[in-house]
Amino acid sequence: MRTIAIINQKGGVGKTTTAVNLSAALAEMGRRVCLIDLDPQAHATLHLGVSPEMSSATIYDVLIGKASLPDVRRQVTDDLWLVPSHIDLAAAEMELANEVGREVILQNQFRQDKAEFDYLLIDCPPSLGVLTLNALVAVNEVLLPMQPHFLALHGLSKLLETIEVVVRRLNPELRLAGVVFCMFEAATRLANEISEDVQDFLSAVEDPRCPWFGAKRFETQIRRNIRLAEAPSFGQSIFEYAPHSNGALDYQALAEEVIGSAHQAMVVDSDELLLPVSP
Repeated sequence: MRTIAIINQKGGVGKTTTAVNLSAALAEMGRRVCLIDLDPQAHATLHLGVSPEMSSATIYDVLIGKASLPDVRRQVTDDLWLVPSHIDLAAAEMELANEVGREVILQNQFRQDKAEFDYLLIDCPPSLGVLTLNALVAVNEVLLPMQPHFLALHGLSKLLETIEVVVRRLNPELRLAGVVFCMFEAATRLANEISEDVQDFLSAVEDPRCPWFGAKRFETQIRRNIRLAEAPSFGQSIFEYAPHSNGALDYQALAEEVIGSAHQAMVVDSDELLLPVSP
């Protein structure tokens, strides 16, 4: 099973849109997928047509020890399951602040869960607090959605610093799978320049101990598309709402790239290449 956290500490960059529609695309291609909504805003939950009030228990109950993942997981399509979120999750940051081992709660829940999936994706909150830390400890890969803006490069460097700390102290198997550009407008010079800068940066990494060694800028660029913005208000993924739109085509192509990168992930995660970063 591949475990992927979808992270960006900056809001409004297409993080939740990517988490939902990449999950839906993988499910459309016959993969068994579980999406965990770890964002207190519960946007991924709403995007898939699930009202937080409809669920008696959510990921919040899992984190505070009142439920397990199977207790709260619900099936939304043939091959897609959702672990919903709730606004109560915002309180988890404070409730877990003094909890011993708070950063491994989700990892322990994964180990106890006997369900079999091909992909487990986590939609993380737009912050680098306890919730995001739980995700980074629990998964093996990070996917970073970005807008092609100059300030996004600064955000990328901050996230990479966080990943490096987690690799060094808590999860030596964690790696950056890649960067995907969202709301991309190919006609603008800035978008293409930022895209090339990210590609050059990732390509320049030669140390196999680096957590982003082998990471890629995905060739698929998620174009700005009004259908992607409309779909959440109908509680549907782009494949249900507008299956022939550019948004659906782009996320299908991204899913194919993610599936195709499985071999690369196994190579980079091998003992010969990925080593803990030196303290």
